[in-house]
Amino acid sequence: MKFNSILKKLDWEFSKVPRKSTVTFLNPYSYYLTRNLKKLDDIDFIGIDGGLLKFIINLFFNFDIERISFDNSSLAPKLYHHCINENHSIYFIGSTSPNIQGFINVLKAEVSNLNIVGYRHGYFESITQKEEVLKKIIKLNPNYVIVGMGTPFQENFILDLNQAGYEGIAFTCGGYFHQTTKGFNYYPYFFDKYNLRWFYRIIDEPKLIKRYLVFYPQSLFFIFLDLLRYKLLSSCSVNIDKEK
Repeated sequence: MKFNSILKKLDWEFSKVPRKSTVTFLNPYSYYLTRNLKKLDDIDFIGIDGGLLKFIINLFFNFDIERISFDNSSLAPKLYHHCINENHSIYFIGSTSPNIQGFINVLKAEVSNLNIVGYRHGYFESITQKEEVLKKIIKLNPNYVIVGMGTPFQENFILDLNQAGYEGIAFTCGGYFHQTTKGFNYYPYFFDKYNLRWFYRIIDEPKLIKRYLVFYPQSLFFIFLDLLRYKLLSSCSVNIDKEK
């Protein structure tokens, strides 16, 4: 997934996303994991999840995009209330069996009257089982499907679901399910207000230290490299057009 593809997919509002669409969210780490996956260019809409990547894109392209993520500090509550008001249905898939069940318990306690037509963990014993799950979701025909399998598995899943004939809107959500098992408002007020969600995640999940201290610097290197390439190619294209 390259910047020329990403930039075309940043301008959207969840309430105006058309049916049969796929939506995912990028932070520096997920960009690092997906930058060479051409299939993901088929994703319809992208949100920038993380202040750092938001700052970089706004700086390079003079944009004014805001952070958006499928969690309870951003998009998720808005979508839930939209579903209730419009009588729309929703299906959740991802994480482990205990985590998805814990998530559903927390969600039902916090958001009443949400039409949850099904939920399932995100692991498959075979391709055949995965295909059966895709067919089941399509038969249930929820308005929204929320997928939390980690990048790039969740992106591949929503594309497979779309290609299999799903007519609704599919969102990825990363680690949202297991985070919410600890409470609907996963991020304490201070960390959320001052955009220190990444720091709180390290406190809560020390295993993520490697991601932030090792993979994030690598991610930033490739982000700037790809941005410079994009700028150079765009400049060359403009000059060629002028010469014509």
